[in-house]
Amino acid sequence: MTTTDRPRPGQRTPLPDPPASRLPLWERRFALYFTARAVSLLGDAMMPVATALAVGALYGVLGVGLVLGVWTGTFVLLVLFGGVFADRFGARRMMVGADLVRVGTQGALAVAFFTGRPPFWLLVTMAALAGAAVAMFLPGVNGMVPLVAREPQRANAVLKVADAFAHLLGPALAGLLITVTGAGAVYAIDAATFLLSALCLALIRITPAAPAAPDPGRSGGSSLRADLRQGWREFRARTWMWSVILVWMVCGVLVFGPLVPLGAALIGARLGPDAYGLAVSFLGAGTVLGGLLALRLRPARPLAAGAVAVGLYTALPLCVALGADLPVLLAGHALGGAALAFWSVMWATSVQTHTPPEVLNRVTAYELAGSVSGIALGQLLAGPAAALAAPRHLLLLAAAACVAGCAALLAVPAVRTLRRAAP
Repeated sequence: MTTTDRPRPGQRTPLPDPPASRLPLWERRFALYFTARAVSLLGDAMMPVATALAVGALYGVLGVGLVLGVWTGTFVLLVLFGGVFADRFGARRMMVGADLVRVGTQGALAVAFFTGRPPFWLLVTMAALAGAAVAMFLPGVNGMVPLVAREPQRANAVLKVADAFAHLLGPALAGLLITVTGAGAVYAIDAATFLLSALCLALIRITPAAPAAPDPGRSGGSSLRADLRQGWREFRARTWMWSVILVWMVCGVLVFGPLVPLGAALIGARLGPDAYGLAVSFLGAGTVLGGLLALRLRPARPLAAGAVAVGLYTALPLCVALGADLPVLLAGHALGGAALAFWSVMWATSVQTHTPPEVLNRVTAYELAGSVSGIALGQLLAGPAAALAAPRHLLLLAAAACVAGCAALLAVPAVRTLRRAAP
């Protein structure tokens, strides 16, 4: 580990920790936080299907692309500021405010769909507001976990399982509701999930023993630019962190970004749309298994163990590229989902336990901006790349990038040797 990766003031040091069974997880604070995240994740999982079906029926593929593009673009532009505000005013406060904004945006769209044809400007405006709200919400998600759970790895694993179930149930529920009742009901339910999330978050009380959110006046009038610079310095000072994000940006462009459009096209053309839907379900089932595995395994070097899992993710693009039969295809998706879920828990726990609480939200914002931008670029380039090369060859490249990403992560000493910190 380099000198920049040594423990810093306020950082938890790697110490032997008590058995997980001695640290109760389902205390009131975590139960409220889990409820808030579970219901809002379900609402989030419904939205892509709702947008594709409802907006697409009115304004076509171009309309869907513009609405989703405005949402993503607003998020990327504002997420760094969300990290600063979460550190200044407290993650919980920012998350409650963001949820209430999304109650308004989704409620307005529900009314618009119930009463007729929503104008396109309203769809774009609400997408921009919702993207801004998510940019204020997500940086605090990492920062809240150590405040509500005594054992972050178990908490992250349980939240990952909830995320997986949401992505299993949400799309199917959205499709059913649009067919039976129309898009208005989906947006109304989404607004209700954010209202319940805001209520649960507002009821959480952080005890004095927990690392509380900094006081808004702590900086003595420090500027927004100074706070952003401090977050960048803390991010850059951890070789293991920025190394992972660089690898993840490359994987986002070559693997995670193009995988959905290219995989859907190849599987759908060869086995039919039902096969692709089944493959996505097995991906979700694998994610559940990966989260459960992360509940049981506590590797001494979490990022090294997670990097091995990234290598196992290779099975997913490889089986699609090689035109595997349906059973092998489903097994590859299940293995890919489990691998990615296990990595996600190891990564989130490492960030939460090796970053000083007073800058955790800003550091999270930087890692979010890096990883999301790579995926967004990969999504944008998937279409032009498919026009230049066969999708099968692009997915073979994605499989090779998974192997290279695993090797790159394990080749960085700061990543390979980072040890599990005490809760």
